[in-house]
Amino acid sequence: MALTRGVISTLGGDGREFMGPGVLAWHYPDNSIVSGSLLTVESNHFCVLKSRGAILNVYDTGQYPVTTPDKPILGSFTTAFFGGQSPWQYEVIYINRAKMVVKAKGMALSAEMAEMAYEVDYYFHCSSKDDAVALVTHMPIADHLISADQVNTYATPVVEQAINQVVQVTPLERVNEKIHDISEMVHSHLQDFLKVFGITLDMVKVLVFPRDERMRALISLKAFGLSELDAVRFYTAMIMAERGVISAPNMAVGQPFHIGSGVQIELPPADRTRNG
Repeated sequence: MALTRGVISTLGGDGREFMGPGVLAWHYPDNSIVSGSLLTVESNHFCVLKSRGAILNVYDTGQYPVTTPDKPILGSFTTAFFGGQSPWQYEVIYINRAKMVVKAKGMALSAEMAEMAYEVDYYFHCSSKDDAVALVTHMPIADHLISADQVNTYATPVVEQAINQVVQVTPLERVNEKIHDISEMVHSHLQDFLKVFGITLDMVKVLVFPRDERMRALISLKAFGLSELDAVRFYTAMIMAERGVISAPNMAVGQPFHIGSGVQIELPPADRTRNG
């Protein structure tokens, strides 16, 4: 995808932005970049220039001609045999500085081995040139980009481990009481993991709940102050009411339901005469 006059940017020929939401890094796919080409870096991007594996420079917002520095930032290359003119192709990688959000999902087990589902939303961004170098160095680029989902694939096992450290030693009914501790544990583990890739963790939101729908309903009923037995009765009564069972109120209050209980209905005198 060569752009005219050697101008390199994240915009395609049709004006479409390749660094859209969810794209953390994008490798410019044109292999004909030469010295003197013009790099355009938007206000929410960094740009990393590479040659034969060596990181030559990192650019902030602005426009810059592609030049070969005396010393690369990372790696090494030699130009002596070519009279100071490097014949090698250049690589341009754009890094998105915008804040991104992804969701990690999974399952943990409580102290009673009950299944607990969790959802973790976390926000992150790449904040500096050094972070851009770390990202390009440590995170592999597939199909010319690094997506936020790819970062989440790497981070999900870390999230799972952090949540299980708290949930596995906590009774089912007390898991939500530990949500602050769980959030801090996830934030600490995730931050330490992501900083290796030059990614700054901004915020973490954790939600943990029973995986079984019936268990969630029973815990909700207990939150109203019902005992375990009363919660089971009320839950059963609600299911019976949804199915049109007339004895649902009796189940809720724990009273038997009698069919043909012997209650007699007194007819008016006129009806008794008519009926003989």
